[in-house]
Amino acid sequence: MKVTDHIKQAKSTLFSIEILPPLKGKNVQSIFDGIDPLMEFKPSFVDVTYHREEYVYKKREGGYLEKVSTRKRPGTVGICAAIMNRYKIDAVPHIICGGFSREETENALIDLQFLGIDNVLALRGDSIKSEPHFVPEPNGHQYAVDLVKQIVNMNNGKYLENELEEVAPTNFCIGVAGYPEKHFEAPNMISDLRHLKSKVDAGGDYIVTQMFFDNKRFFEFVDKCRQSGITCPIIPGLKILTSKKQATLLPKIFKIDVPQELLELVERCKNDNEAREAGIEWAIHQSKELMKFGVPCLHFYTMGASEATRRVASKIF
Repeated sequence: MKVTDHIKQAKSTLFSIEILPPLKGKNVQSIFDGIDPLMEFKPSFVDVTYHREEYVYKKREGGYLEKVSTRKRPGTVGICAAIMNRYKIDAVPHIICGGFSREETENALIDLQFLGIDNVLALRGDSIKSEPHFVPEPNGHQYAVDLVKQIVNMNNGKYLENELEEVAPTNFCIGVAGYPEKHFEAPNMISDLRHLKSKVDAGGDYIVTQMFFDNKRFFEFVDKCRQSGITCPIIPGLKILTSKKQATLLPKIFKIDVPQELLELVERCKNDNEAREAGIEWAIHQSKELMKFGVPCLHFYTMGASEATRRVASKIF
């Protein structure tokens, strides 16, 4: 079922999660171990992130350097299939621009269609560590809006090879990313909202936001979206603080703010156990306030750890 259909049919706020593929060499059981404790709360869908290949240079005999491709977390498509088979719930694979040509994107989407997956989250993706800024693949997409357009074309039966006959259109529900505190590359919020609206106008069916800890930022973001003419569902993305260092690490990685009240709360904690308790209580309050606001779904970034999410969900669902 499409994410938008889940939202239309829901009588109350939905619950969903996002997981990471396991590190290379690990098996799918680690994924199941993270999802099993959350199944009692009936997640409507599970997002599975995609991690593009990186490049490292290894020194070889003779002193020359060899460029070697690596992927630390492979298996997004296979994991989605395994989740749908085991739990009979919808999986939402992330589809990114980085590392893919248009042809490779089309082939990936065809594989997803064959598996019966009808939801995707279309993202530009991050630049690789060896590049100062995002660089698309040759014949790849520079921006997420172009990826959305390609998916919409396939939904309309338009493939890259124009001479194909009697093609079967795909039927993907397309999610796109939104940033309550703006994308770190955007010069200002007005510009960022303009880019977001272009993704929705191109065919994005719903928005999932970057994590945030201040609900006021989300409420303001929703108001600005509606004023800009964006009418699709907006799903808040939530991360639960589970250690003291996350209060300073997450803002650095994801370019988000931690409210002063939460920061002081965590700083007063003597250890990570106390910080985890503070983070859980904050997330419970945050979730209840968002549900009162009428959000269609609460989407939790579990980062492979389910216990904190389970405790929050037990208080709100």
